[in-house]
Order: sequence, then C-alpha cells, then structure tokens
Amino acid sequence: MGKKLDSVFFEGAIPAEFLAEVIGTYRVKSGTGGHTVFMGQVRADEVEGKTVSAIEFSTYASMAHEKLKEIRKEAFEKYPLHDLHVFHSTGRVEVGEICFVVFVSAERRKFIYKATEEIVERIKSEVPIFGKEIFEDESHQWKVNTDG
Repeated sequence: MGKKLDSVFFEGAIPAEFLAEVIGTYRVKSGTGGHTVFMGQVRADEVEGKTVSAIEFSTYASMAHEKLKEIRKEAFEKYPLHDLHVFHSTGRVEVGEICFVVFVSAERRKFIYKATEEIVERIKSEVPIFGKEIFEDESHQWKVNTDG
C-alpha cells in the first residue's frame, strides 16, 4: 500500500482505502450535487515486443506543486467547482495499481466532465512528473505521454 508523502504525492500505488475515505467526506457537503473521479492505473503495454510490468514515477516536487496550484486556480476561475483533489504516485507502481487520481465536485454535473478532462490533460502535459516503464525483464525506458 502506498504511503502518503504530502497533499498530492504517494510513495507507491494510491490505496483504494484512501480514495474511499476522500469520497466519504462528501456525505456531509449538502451543496454538492455531482462528482467525477478520474483514476489512472498502470497498463501492461507492449513496447517493441516487451511487456510493461511497472512504472517508476519521479517528480520535481516543488515545481510540480506550483504548477498544480496554477492549474487548480485556473480551473476554479473557469468552472463553478466546489472541490478539486489531485493525487499522483512516485516510486514504483505495478501493473493494475492506481497511480493518478483527479477528483472534481460541483453543485451540478454540467461542467465537471469538461473540467475533469481539461485538468487531467493539463497535468499530463504541464506538471513535471516522469515515468520510467519497467519491463518484465527489468529493462526500462522513459515513458512518453500521448493524448488520451
């Protein structure tokens, strides 16, 4: 199970129990009517005949926090959101484990789908988080993020 390092980052996989706790806090927020949760997990991609078994994530944490703060501020300016949580793994995460979560809530559902998609894409393209794909034979290569 992953260890929470700060408000965003976990060492290892993001535990389902932690996500259940976050979701559970919304029972008492009576003005919120809709939520979206994007969860990214490590896939067993095949690359040049080798299968990914894990991804080892690293980040430049202080720069990542600043960029995430900027993305958050701009999302709240653009959309009528109630809340936004972002969690990401660092260190090794095995295939099938959760490594990235974006949780968005608002009074109504109308804007949260578009907001969530935009936030996810901005994080993937702008925040200094790097993934090294580890193959079954323990060889590796740096992951290149692509759209979608």
